[in-house]
Amino acid sequence: MYENEKQKIKSFALGKGDGQHKMFCPFCINQRKKKNEKSLSVKQNLNEIIYNCWHCGKSGSIKVQQSKSSIELPEVVQDKIKKEEIKVMNNIRFEELNKDSINYLKDRGISEETANSLGVGYKKRFIGSVQREIDCIVFPYKNNNITYATKYRSFPDKGFSCDGSAQTLFNINNISTEKDLILCEGELDVLSFVEGGYTNVVSVPNGAVLKVIDGKIDPNEDNKFKFIWNSKEKLDLIGKIIIATDNDKSGLAMAEEIARRIGKDRCWRVEYPKDCKDANDVLKKFGTEGIKNIIDRSVQFPVKGLYDASSFYEELDDIYEKGIGKGESTGYANVDDLYTIVSGQLTVVTGHPSSGKSEFIDQVMINLSKARGWKFGVCSFENEPRIHIAKLISKYVSKPFFSGNTERMSKEELQKGKDFIQSHFSFLYQGDGSLSSLDSILERLKIGVQRYGIRGAVIDPYNYIERPLDISETHYIGELLTRLRVFAQAHDIHIWFVAHPTKMLRDNNGKVPPPKGYDISGSSNFFSKADCGLTVHREDPINSIISQIIIWKCRFAWVGKVGQTDLRFDKVTSTYYNGENDDPMLSPTKEVDDNLIDDLPF
Repeated sequence: MYENEKQKIKSFALGKGDGQHKMFCPFCINQRKKKNEKSLSVKQNLNEIIYNCWHCGKSGSIKVQQSKSSIELPEVVQDKIKKEEIKVMNNIRFEELNKDSINYLKDRGISEETANSLGVGYKKRFIGSVQREIDCIVFPYKNNNITYATKYRSFPDKGFSCDGSAQTLFNINNISTEKDLILCEGELDVLSFVEGGYTNVVSVPNGAVLKVIDGKIDPNEDNKFKFIWNSKEKLDLIGKIIIATDNDKSGLAMAEEIARRIGKDRCWRVEYPKDCKDANDVLKKFGTEGIKNIIDRSVQFPVKGLYDASSFYEELDDIYEKGIGKGESTGYANVDDLYTIVSGQLTVVTGHPSSGKSEFIDQVMINLSKARGWKFGVCSFENEPRIHIAKLISKYVSKPFFSGNTERMSKEELQKGKDFIQSHFSFLYQGDGSLSSLDSILERLKIGVQRYGIRGAVIDPYNYIERPLDISETHYIGELLTRLRVFAQAHDIHIWFVAHPTKMLRDNNGKVPPPKGYDISGSSNFFSKADCGLTVHREDPINSIISQIIIWKCRFAWVGKVGQTDLRFDKVTSTYYNGENDDPMLSPTKEVDDNLIDDLPF
């Protein structure tokens, strides 16, 4: 009895976290005349939720089991947070370097002493690419003195083979977290740096045989970056990381992706001499002095900040040839005229309650994940994951999740949607309130970047984030937004930050106007600190299907411009569309009335 009502209370309380909150009473709301009053008091205390309605008198408690994890996800995404299980391969046997292997390494500029210091050995092995048993250099992959894989490089004909799963960094077993780290693209490059006197060096396990699209790693290649997550404990402790991947298209794209996941603020990169593809080329042509030179002349990885002009010449030449272009599409041609999504930027989103602002951002994320393979981290305080996932699936298949008058999604479509959400979304959720601080949110988003390669994140809404008592709200909001922008830039992701406006008075026509940047509750910093500002507005949130998409700030003209356009909202599937037949021409873009937009402060 009352199990449905109790489930509603439980979901509400877990979504709110610790403390006392009010909600509409599920026991009596349908029998009441005043349906806008929240009469049920809910308080979560340890393993128990206590509730009491002052109107109908219903009261009681609900037992809950607290998760031991600092991040709790629904079943559909729960297994993603686990570390990869790597099979131990300690029983693999190989020989010491023989004369032929020593001579081969010597021809590459690498001494026997250097090879021995890293446990490199020799073995004759059948290599598929050369179709015969052939001499091989053996590279053991160890971490914490445990061997997880052994790679074989044949010579003189180049071929590769592997025992075990090389999903960690080569030579990470020997590094110190108190020194700068060199991260390169091949075991021979590690030996080359060690030969040059740099022992704190590791290599990615599988080289950069990666698909590259528009200069970036194809999102479908995410599984090849497990080594970052599996080496997280050591990588997180290192202050400076010098990236020395190969000087080709694939190697440069890999460097970008590694720096994005680790954090560009602590990454540097080497610049190779002309006609040198990697560190071993440098060693062979210029000796150990050449190795020293490329490390001494390494440059900080570009993060938006202060640089000399030459840091941008390559990009400048590209703009000269191709034009500056725009960011990623929202999925709507008329919205793209005003607003596009650019990695490394922060968009502040506002709108009155029930205006559809969260639904719009969800729609944009679905569009981006379908069109470009983007992955997202979602921190939504007002949507418990089960319900949020249901909404996202509904947008993905364009059919309602729940039964009603309209055709409901089939079980096959539901499964297809679950598979899609599993592949593209991770959810930050904890019923005990442990996600209430910005530090905890950013730490989990960092994990999302490192482990899953997320390219976008949403925090919805601002007022659930805990503010220290010894700092003013205005000052804290300024600091919070600055940290979000720095994080977005360092990890090359786009962040949508949802904030509620202050209560606004009706105009002479009895309508509540759409909120502007300076109408957001708490601070004018919401306007000044944002890269882009966006409002979603419906004049009648209950009955209207016309949604106004208003861009009230765009820091860079190439990203978009201040203006307004309309989309239609389908309440059954919670999807946005351009108009009848989804024709963008049916919802033309228009400039916003001057009275609607704040004067830009710059």
